[in-house]
Amino acid sequence: MKISLLQQMYKDVLVGVPLAKESHHYTSLLNLCIEQTPERDESRNGMHLPSTNDGIGSHQDSDMSDVVVPTTDDISNSFANMNSSFCPREVTLLQLTLIEMMVAKAESQETEFNTRQKYCEIFVLLLKEAKIDSKLICLLGSSDRLLSHMASKSLASLVCFQLKEENTLNVTWLTFSLKTLSGFPVNTQVAGCLWTLTTIIKGTLRDKVLPRAGTVAKLLAPLDATLEGFYNSILFHRFDSHHYTSPYSEAANNLISFIDLLEALLASRTAVELPLRCQRVLFLKVSYVLNLVSSSVHYLIKKKFIMLLKKCVLCKSREDAKSGSLFIQNPSFHEDMLALSNAVPQVVNLTWLNGIPLSGKASYFGSSEPAPGDDTQGGSDQTVLRALSLVLLKALEFKFQNSATEAEIKGAFQSSMSQLLIFWRSHVKSSSQSHPVAHHCEWLSLIFIEQDDDMWEAAKALLLIYLKFDRLRHDAADNLSQKEEETWNFLTHASGYNPHCIFLFFLEKIAFDSTVLLDFLISSETCFLEYLVRYLKLLRKDWHQFVDVCNHFDTKHGAFQSISSVRPPHQEEQSCMTDKSLQNACCESEPQALSLAPSHDCLVFTTEQGDNEVAESNQSNSLVCTDSTPPLGSLRSLVNYDSSEDSELESDGKECLANTKQVPLNNEGERVRETDCSYTDKQNTLKSEVLPLKQKGSNTSAFLTCTASLENIIPLRIMLYKSTKCLEELQEAISRLQRRNLFPYNPSALLKLLNHIEKISKNVNPQ
Repeated sequence: MKISLLQQMYKDVLVGVPLAKESHHYTSLLNLCIEQTPERDESRNGMHLPSTNDGIGSHQDSDMSDVVVPTTDDISNSFANMNSSFCPREVTLLQLTLIEMMVAKAESQETEFNTRQKYCEIFVLLLKEAKIDSKLICLLGSSDRLLSHMASKSLASLVCFQLKEENTLNVTWLTFSLKTLSGFPVNTQVAGCLWTLTTIIKGTLRDKVLPRAGTVAKLLAPLDATLEGFYNSILFHRFDSHHYTSPYSEAANNLISFIDLLEALLASRTAVELPLRCQRVLFLKVSYVLNLVSSSVHYLIKKKFIMLLKKCVLCKSREDAKSGSLFIQNPSFHEDMLALSNAVPQVVNLTWLNGIPLSGKASYFGSSEPAPGDDTQGGSDQTVLRALSLVLLKALEFKFQNSATEAEIKGAFQSSMSQLLIFWRSHVKSSSQSHPVAHHCEWLSLIFIEQDDDMWEAAKALLLIYLKFDRLRHDAADNLSQKEEETWNFLTHASGYNPHCIFLFFLEKIAFDSTVLLDFLISSETCFLEYLVRYLKLLRKDWHQFVDVCNHFDTKHGAFQSISSVRPPHQEEQSCMTDKSLQNACCESEPQALSLAPSHDCLVFTTEQGDNEVAESNQSNSLVCTDSTPPLGSLRSLVNYDSSEDSELESDGKECLANTKQVPLNNEGERVRETDCSYTDKQNTLKSEVLPLKQKGSNTSAFLTCTASLENIIPLRIMLYKSTKCLEELQEAISRLQRRNLFPYNPSALLKLLNHIEKISKNVNPQ
């Protein structure tokens, strides 16, 4: 009988039909059938309740000795006494579902006023007469996971409802939370309490009508000291017990629930002007978390804590956070980040990093194994690898931004970066299709290329560190000698944070596609705009260093390459050249010793610097370009920005036709490809012609003939040309979108910088 009435009530609430009967009738239907024994009262008599000012419920002012909290055994006994014609568990689940649904309807502005009033009357009766909150608290400790979960959600809904409608806290829930958290670790059943508190905080933050600042403070103030004490209790002890090695144990469940609560507390910082201790404790005592991560707890717990630390350093606490500006504007946040940034570099060393087992299997859809052919980077968890790296880089950035002298930060930074580079090298294995990584500045793009937002956060952190070092150097000495400049450049490459090198390696990874940069600028999910503006300002005053780095990409060991051919519009681009990657790290014997490795699928002429001879090829006896294969790393634009009807045709400024034929070498029938490339710009025409090369074991001489315009012969600088061309194309695309009012914000400042860079690239003699 009761189940049928509950089912009809569920249908009425679902479609919004007004409840016609008296409120007591519906209260009796929703009242959980749990017998309460008087002896259970003794546990509540001595409970201390901190003052919550005016935050205690109007109908809960009675003595707490009247609060009766049944146990799980009581539930089992009451279920046994119920009618066996239907499952009592199903009845309880339906009651819990109805309570949560009615709370949501009562809070919705779309619900009719009379209906909302009816629901409110039912909730008051449930809390005052049926003591539904005590019964829900009892269900939190149920061994039935579903019952416990639904009870937690229903209890959180009622507490939030009271907080919103009556501006009061539920005394029964508050007393239970204080006793449970303060009783740890003697009382280990804390997961249900943590779930409920987390859900209440999240529900409060989601409410658009409620003034969040006062509500969050009212909610957390009575729990502040208890939560900080619980933080110390649950994290400050050894985790070598076998109870923490399984994610299904009670101890592991408590930790995972606490991580979720810490994330909610982090999110709630945006709702208060002056954060409470419980909202700051993660920053102020981050060493507890770092020690736990290096312990023997299950990998899932380590991963969740690392991802939480990543949110801390990025000033983002939840997925719908628009920016970290609310955090940064808070004076206490600066103090908290300084504490975190001081602690992280002290604890996170190579030994600590190597203690995290990143080789654990990742999760795949429908299986725990990757699909055949997938590159799993040697089995390492790339998500955790990036998060760990970003936590350290952002901590170093904030620490150094608040340092006064170069000596204060130089040693710590070089030590941290050297250990991070070793850590990266040990966890990222070069695939058979990729070249071995030797230059330290390339690691950043390799580690973060699959996560755009993290990549630009990391790049911005290293750029700010570079600018800080550079500013301190010039403040300490007005005129720096050439040797000091060379040493400085050497150190930036050796530690992997030279901004020009990092930017060029990234451009190389995206095949110099300006539309990829445009996608990043338009997206609100990355800090690329901030990074690009800062980098272009540096590039404007540091152009000669940029040119030097470009030259190292091209001319170390005298590498000359043919320019990629460009087919007419609407045809697929083909290339007989692939981009080259730096191979020799600058931390070798020479300060700026960088080199290029020839690709196996294109024709490359290599000469020693200052020598006109063409080096012997060590690739194969026959080097042939295949036009059927697109350029390595080529990417298609995410958006076709030239697809609108009024898009004008824009010239690349280059035309290159590649014609191939086979010519015999010596008497052995060896063949190489003869390539004629013509490059047309506004005034200069460069034509390269390949003649037979000297091969191993052969007396045939080899030479390279290049014919250019009559005025002079200009060396071919591939990296400088491609990078500046990419920025020019980006500038043109932004200008085109701005003219049509299609750009999402005002890009005038950015365009001004890009225009300046274009003028420098055209006016300054690259030689």
